[in-house]
Amino acid sequence: MNTRSARRAGHTDWCARDHRCNLGEHRSHEITVDLPARARAVLVRARTATGRDHADIRIRVALAPTEPAARRQLAGLLGDLRHTVTRAAIATQTRPRQTVR
Repeated sequence: MNTRSARRAGHTDWCARDHRCNLGEHRSHEITVDLPARARAVLVRARTATGRDHADIRIRVALAPTEPAARRQLAGLLGDLRHTVTRAAIATQTRPRQTVR
């Protein structure tokens, strides 16, 4: 599919244009951050059938071998995720126009 026909089909420049696009969604190739034996994060940009863009993020983190340390890691991870999601949500809010006086 060439770029011109891809745009007519609703694909974006970042769209993977393959089996990832389904049910009206368009999805990018995966962007992976890998720290072998420690952590892995995979990000995919998606556009829904209604035209709304999203980031799908999967993370996998190796936990400490002892239960108390693993629980501390999970609590810290949850706090970091809450901060990240909140920051992203605030960034998507539209700001009211300010009038110049």
